[in-house]
Parts: sequence; C-alpha cells; structure tokens
Amino acid sequence: MPSIIVVGAHWGDEGKGKIVDMVAQKADMVVRYAGGDNAGHTVINNHGKFGLHLVPSGIFAKGVICVIANGVAVNLESLAKEVDSLEKSGIDMSRLRISDKAHVVLPYHIQLDGLEEKARGDDAIGTTKRGIGPMYQDKVGRIGIRVGDLLDPDQLASRLGIAVEGKNSQLQHYGEKPVSYEALYAWCRKLVERLAKYVCPTEDLINDALDKGKTVIFEGAQGALLDVEFGTYPFVTSSSTIAAGVYPGAGLRPRAIDCVLGIFKAYTTRVGTGPFPTELLDATGNRIRERAHEFGTTTGRPRRCGWFDAVAGKYSARINGMTAGAITRLDVLDDFKSVKICTGYTIEGKVVNHFPANLHHLRLCKPVYEELPGWMEPTSHLRDFSKLPKNAKAYIKRIEKLVGVPMKLISIGPRREETIEVAPLVTVKKGKRKG
Repeated sequence: MPSIIVVGAHWGDEGKGKIVDMVAQKADMVVRYAGGDNAGHTVINNHGKFGLHLVPSGIFAKGVICVIANGVAVNLESLAKEVDSLEKSGIDMSRLRISDKAHVVLPYHIQLDGLEEKARGDDAIGTTKRGIGPMYQDKVGRIGIRVGDLLDPDQLASRLGIAVEGKNSQLQHYGEKPVSYEALYAWCRKLVERLAKYVCPTEDLINDALDKGKTVIFEGAQGALLDVEFGTYPFVTSSSTIAAGVYPGAGLRPRAIDCVLGIFKAYTTRVGTGPFPTELLDATGNRIRERAHEFGTTTGRPRRCGWFDAVAGKYSARINGMTAGAITRLDVLDDFKSVKICTGYTIEGKVVNHFPANLHHLRLCKPVYEELPGWMEPTSHLRDFSKLPKNAKAYIKRIEKLVGVPMKLISIGPRREETIEVAPLVTVKKGKRKG
C-alpha cells in the first residue's frame, strides 16, 4: 500500500487520527497536507491519549517520518507546545519535518478571526477563532509569511513590515490597538529558532519516498463537506479538505495516489453552525452524543449529532474519488433497538436525491429515512467481520451500497487494536514509480 490519502467523509471528526495511527504502523512516512491547529485528531494507543493539532498522527509509529507539508497553516507557538508535550511523553520528535513553504499563522490572524466572526453577528460562520481564515486570505492575497521567510532575517523584516502595515489598518477599523512590528519580529525569530532543525523542502522528501516505492500516508484535516469549493459554503473551512487538495498541499504530481480512504462515522456529526439535514434535536441525538463523548478535540464544543446521511456520503465519495472506506464508532450504536439511514431528502414535499449546493435549499431539506433493526450486542471485543452481529453487518452493507464504497475497515473502539480489517486497502507491487 504505497500511497494512501485519508479523508473525512462528512463534516470532520470521523476518527481519521485513529485510522492514520493504525495504518501508519506499516508506513514509512505520514504527511499532513491541509488545515491548521483548528483540526484535532484524537489518538489513543500504548503511549497514552493524545489530542494532536498539527503533528501528523503517524508520529507514534516507530521510525516513520512525519511531515507537515506546504498546504498546512502553521501556528508556530501551538506547534512548539505540541512538540514539547510529545517529547515529554517519550515520543521521538527527530522524525518531524516542516515545509519551508508552509504559511504561518501569526497573532494578528487570530485577533482578526475573532473580530471578523463577532462582526458577522447572526451570520457567524462558527470558526474555531484560530486565525486560519485570515491566514489563508493573506496567502492568496500574496502578503503571507512562510516558514522559510522566518529563517532569513532580512526576508522576514521586509515581508513582515508590509504585512503589519496592512493589518494595523484593519485593526484600526475595529478600534483595536496596532501591532508592534518590533515585538512581532522578535517573537517570530524566537519561535523559528526552536523549530528550525525540522524545516526543509518537504515536496522533495515526499516525492523521493514515492519514487523509491515507500509507503506514504497522506492525512487530511476536517471533512469533505467543509471543503472551501465543495462544502456547505460559506459554512466551510478556508482550505481544500478533499483528496485532490493533496496535490497542491504536498507538492505531488498527478497519478501519485493508489488509494483514497474515506472515513465515515456510523452516524453523522457536525461542529459549528451551518445546515445539517439529519441533525437530531431530541433525546436520541443527546444519547448518541453522551455515549460517544462527542465534544470537539480543539474547542471542546458539543458536536451536533444525527443519523447517517448517505446522500452526503455518496456526494463525498464521488468528489473524493474514494476507493475504500472505513466506518468508525460502530460500537456507539450497539444498544439501539433500531438505527436509521438517510437515503434521500425532500424539499417542500419534492424528493431530492442529490446534495444541494444552494444553501437555502439545503436548509429546507428534510431527511427520508430507512429504518433497520439494531443488533443490541457489544461489538468492541470483535476482530473478525464474520463475527459481527447479523444486523450490524446488514447496516454496514447497506451503507456500502448507498455510498458506493467498500468498507474495508470497521472501528469498534478508540484504541488502535479495536479495529476489524475486512480487506486490504490496496494491493500494489512495490517498485520505482515512473509517473
């Protein structure tokens, strides 16, 4: 399995961290290619329980190189704290690499994120206020600061001076105090000195590994329905969260990927505002939330919970080009007498079988449910698909048919070993790549 992208199928929080941690045991490299510390990946293994935000989830696999690629929004202070925390837990951080082309989240990005969100009032996006949106605005506006800029004092002085002038104009608009250029310059230099040993042109590192037939896992952030192009716009993140984002996000050439692994929860969740057709605002939704401890890794916010949305799942499978799937948190549904799957929507009585792009239409969508019998048996101790309860297998098979993706991994608990491997993710002969 030389090259695999792991992507979230719905709105994020599907359990990508656990799956990457597991699959990374057979990998040579794990690459994070999008998002920033607004994403949180929870990993539980023999080292303990960790909430990762920037460091790839493969960091716990012995000898695996872990790359923060150019497409990631890097908060240096957050990353330094994460590295220190992992080192204190005995994790070898010498395997970390950071792209010199990755853009940096600066304090004024975080400040402006909060101010802009407040100014939206009732139309607030529901951001994590980590400065990710403002940083990506600067990136495409060509006034961003990259990690490599911080390593060159003259380059940093020039680019930071231009950026601070513009940011102070924005802060003045909100009635805020201006940023001190001198203090910010010193802050940047101090932090980059702590992380400089990890910085390199990671696109060369990644492509060299693929050329040699190494196994490389590409770890996505958030979920497909938060993609800035294909998600529930404008209630989305500011980066490309779908599989195609790996090409500009990590510097890959076309045809470099062997498998797109989509991670589906056995039910659906969402954090923040925005449309959510299958949301359960009742005792059942609360029951799922409490059983699954559905609270955000990054913000601690309670996640909105609902039944599995196969319409959104099929849409996600298509735009990602998924070749394999994983279902996580199946054990959460172990004691439900019946379970439901959304197979379509209605808008003012008219049946809709596609995922609407129009935000108003999506808000009007009412789910059409198919109800299946529950299995009322524990599953977390099982390691063989054939031994799953009959109704649990039927539920998985029905999801497979509706979304059009074979489910090759079934997660029935948070730990690495609490996983059923149904089939190999991909079968590829090792060897030097030509493409």
